[in-house]
Amino acid sequence: MASAGAEKHIRAGVLDVAYREIGPADGPPAILLHGFPYDIHACLPAAEILAARGVRCLVPYLRGYGPTRFAEAATPRSGEQAALGADLLAFLDALDIGQAVLAGYDWGGRAACVVAALWPERARGLVSGGSGYNLHDVARSGRPASAEAEFRLWYQYYFHTERGRAGLTENRAGIAELLWRQWSPNWHFDAQTFARSAAAFDNPDFVEVVIHSYRVRYGVVPGDPAYAEIEARLAAQPMITVPTQVLEGSDGGVFPPTSETGDSAKFSGPYRYRRLPGIGHNVPQEAPEAFAEAVLELV
Repeated sequence: MASAGAEKHIRAGVLDVAYREIGPADGPPAILLHGFPYDIHACLPAAEILAARGVRCLVPYLRGYGPTRFAEAATPRSGEQAALGADLLAFLDALDIGQAVLAGYDWGGRAACVVAALWPERARGLVSGGSGYNLHDVARSGRPASAEAEFRLWYQYYFHTERGRAGLTENRAGIAELLWRQWSPNWHFDAQTFARSAAAFDNPDFVEVVIHSYRVRYGVVPGDPAYAEIEARLAAQPMITVPTQVLEGSDGGVFPPTSETGDSAKFSGPYRYRRLPGIGHNVPQEAPEAFAEAVLELV
């Protein structure tokens, strides 16, 4: 396990965000963002590599994970993409960081893509794990994919049901461990590694945020009106203009690998796509050196 600095907290927007800061305070900043169902430990190995190279790394727990909490009980526990992007923007503001490299995958990659697309002046560069353009097209979400792709998304449809909500409530660790194994078939993590991250799922808002995330992206439930303007801008599927590095594992179990160019048509700035042989969905934890290298090319 990578070592890390002490846990810190900061009020950022609607959240009290728990995060780790690693590296020199005067180094170029990079925000490393985890996905579902993982936590900051996915990003800490890469953060240690970057810190040794002089990068100031900030690794927050997303809403619904670990010690991060909503500041107000009345705030809707939204998991929509606009909320994740707004959280990241508020985190940058709270830390008085004008611009940073934004690096993430899955939910964290979505937050990074939202900010890079809508507030490009805040992103020195983008590292996106997966095919790259990690923004939901909610208007087209009802169109079925191939049978193979639909099979891989079983958990999302499960979460659309109240049985799925009850299942996640009662068996969050079991579901998460199954997804880890399905999504990263070549990553032989041990029980200690999983348990370290699974503790983050005991957050009291985890289930509500996750269930909302997987329902709102298909239009099954409405979003939080507080983010309606951001969602309207994202509905246009805006081009991402900032310098971008895309890392996609060849053996990720969520979606089949994309073409050799990834989603390059959705990026208008400098763009590099790399496919990582033998790597699954959890790119920064499975391939921390490659993830850190991508960040270093942008700082």
